[in-house]
Amino acid sequence: MSYGPTPWLQAHWDIRAALNFLCGGAGAGLLVAAALFSGQPEVPRAPLVAGVLLIGAGLFSVWLEIGRPLRAANVYFNPRTSWMAREALLAPVVVALAAATFLGARWSAPLLGLAGACYAYAQGRMLFAARGIPAWRDPMLPTLIVTTALAEGGGLLLIAGNLQGGITTVAIAFAGGAAFSRLLAWIMYRRQVEPTLVPAARAALGPAQIALGPRGTGAVLTLYCLALLLPDARGPLALAGGLIAAAAGAGFKLALITRAAHNQGFALPRLPVRGRR
Repeated sequence: MSYGPTPWLQAHWDIRAALNFLCGGAGAGLLVAAALFSGQPEVPRAPLVAGVLLIGAGLFSVWLEIGRPLRAANVYFNPRTSWMAREALLAPVVVALAAATFLGARWSAPLLGLAGACYAYAQGRMLFAARGIPAWRDPMLPTLIVTTALAEGGGLLLIAGNLQGGITTVAIAFAGGAAFSRLLAWIMYRRQVEPTLVPAARAALGPAQIALGPRGTGAVLTLYCLALLLPDARGPLALAGGLIAAAAGAGFKLALITRAAHNQGFALPRLPVRGRR
């Protein structure tokens, strides 16, 4: 690694750190969808378990990336200024609320949805805090991360519903609304961040422009609309839309963290000259 004015790709967060955002964001979005928008008298339990397992898998993967794993508890020491500490503190709250909802506590479902959204927001703010990386420091990125988590969660809820034989109209409507919100956030993010990216970072986000842009989102929304209009084919259509929505979010976050995370480089506008004041 040679540091200088030429932007370089950050190497501190690799695929293990990226999996925290892939799994944790999707798990948080799934818990929000399951808790608040299932449309059933009781919150479905399988998505609750899946959401908690995804968040746990994400935290475990980033734990593997730590240089000294036995010191992982130090992350809790600075919640006043660290969004990573806030994410770590939210994790047991989310798990506890998911357990209460799983056991049938009606009061915990709205709180679980709120905690899941806060967890995804903390992940977005973690990236936004890295001000030296243009692709991460855009003010729209936290919103994009949250809407991506919700779109993934809505898609995963439809996948779980298809496997269990029950997909509700409300669940499809939520998944469609989350996908459309992600499209709007992506358009605003892309418009703002495009001039600040180096060519390599811009190329890394190229596939996401297809997956999250009008074409990819249009395909997902079309499948969701057809699922609403064609009850006999609702399962396969919702399953296809959910798979595309979840895969698009995962691909975007993987590219954002591992391939588009170029530092801005640095410059020294004034250099010391020997023998001069």
